[in-house]
Amino acid sequence: MPLIKDGAFITDSFRRVADADELPAGAVIVSLSRFLAAREALLSRDAPLGVRIGSHETPDGLGPDVHRLAVVELSFPKFRDGRGYSSARVLRDRLGYRGEVRAVGEVLRDQWLFMLRCGVDAFEVREGTRLEDFRAALGEQTVFYQRAADGVPDIFALRQRQRLSTALAAE
Repeated sequence: MPLIKDGAFITDSFRRVADADELPAGAVIVSLSRFLAAREALLSRDAPLGVRIGSHETPDGLGPDVHRLAVVELSFPKFRDGRGYSSARVLRDRLGYRGEVRAVGEVLRDQWLFMLRCGVDAFEVREGTRLEDFRAALGEQTVFYQRAADGVPDIFALRQRQRLSTALAAE
């Protein structure tokens, strides 16, 4: 599946490895359960490592090791399953993770902007997805009620600025 990051298609250098499979050389993404079971061996490899978080799992178990990961992949098995949004916020806000947070599964156009706002910065998209559509989706809304991981001011902050600006202009 195509992968979009920073508004462009990129080549995915990571291989997803099933729990029962041997680890190939190079960059891999393993399940959270495999990571927790073989943490030391996986972290001592001389290759980039990623961990796949299922929608039923939480990234909290990664603890300080999260900063040693190149990718955290969040599963969105159904478009109506929003637990991945919470996991992205935990990664960015609570754990302070600055690496790649990748959304995989049912990653739909009308969710891209909200995933990005929660901290997702790479998107596995369907075949045939056009970059123009991706970029357009990110610009469809410009004012938000909620604060998010992206740092965009919410409507309340914008109103406060406007009141302050009006008050200063009146003086």
